[in-house]
Amino acid sequence: MAPRPPFLPLGLNDASEAPADWPRLAGGWRACPAVRIPEGIVAEAAQALPRAFSRSRPAFAGFPMDQPLIMGILNVTPDSFSDGGDRQETAEFIAHGRAMAAAGAAIIDVGGESTRPDSPPVDPAIEAARIIPVVQELAASGIAVSIDTRHASVMGAALDAGARIVNDVSALTDPDALPLVAKRRVPTILMHMRGTPATMRSLAVYEDVLAEVYEALEQRLALCRRAGMTDDLLCVDPGIGFAKNADQNYALLSGLSVFHGLGVPVLLGASRKRFIDENLPPKDRLAGSLMAAEAAWSAGVQIVRVHDVAETHQALTVWKKIHQL
Repeated sequence: MAPRPPFLPLGLNDASEAPADWPRLAGGWRACPAVRIPEGIVAEAAQALPRAFSRSRPAFAGFPMDQPLIMGILNVTPDSFSDGGDRQETAEFIAHGRAMAAAGAAIIDVGGESTRPDSPPVDPAIEAARIIPVVQELAASGIAVSIDTRHASVMGAALDAGARIVNDVSALTDPDALPLVAKRRVPTILMHMRGTPATMRSLAVYEDVLAEVYEALEQRLALCRRAGMTDDLLCVDPGIGFAKNADQNYALLSGLSVFHGLGVPVLLGASRKRFIDENLPPKDRLAGSLMAAEAAWSAGVQIVRVHDVAETHQALTVWKKIHQL
């Protein structure tokens, strides 16, 4: 077993102090005297990290970041890994989005391109044709819509149709994407991925996955900040399942709190993914998906992205009552 990285204290003077006196991760619900940090990160930024971990986050896309939120996944695609083919008509996708919002999803994440491992790219024009009618109807209903795309042209069309958030698995690698979201001041989620969906499986090679994902996201955040984006417009996602094998996914889950050191909200998308149990079909991975969500809430993660909204909302309701939130 690899040696465990050191704890970084967040200013606690006496371990016997009451939890109410401990610093809180991202100013939120998790009281925590220390966070386990990979050694490489400590060496680079030990002095700056305590403030980043404990500083309250501004609202993201109008949502306060002091309570966990649920993002519902709406795949407007014929080949999603988890629910491809379940719905065929635009009206069915719209109805499902509305149902997830009614079941407790604060945000509906609409995507028109499958990004499962080995999936082929989709022409952005086809992607836009799939999602625009759905985005328009959901946004017109007052639902907060995010657009799950890595193509700037689709981002622009979705924003024009009423989307409020961009959720990009490639962290704005389309050359036109960063100028677009920076100019329009769009709340944006930057996910970690190596390569493309077609190539990422072969790129799951790390010496220290937690430190390397952290560093890659830190670099993308720096690029966005240089383009004029402020921290209230930024959120990060460690990219569970994207260029990571099962062991690497679990390493990220066990160290989720480290990503608060980046100074922006954190999103986790682990729902129904293969690492939970590759011998089960995706829809039979609910129990593992809920455990991953619980790990996220316990680590102070502000947004969980899920397929099973009603079940996740029920679990979150119980979890919050247990923790008196």
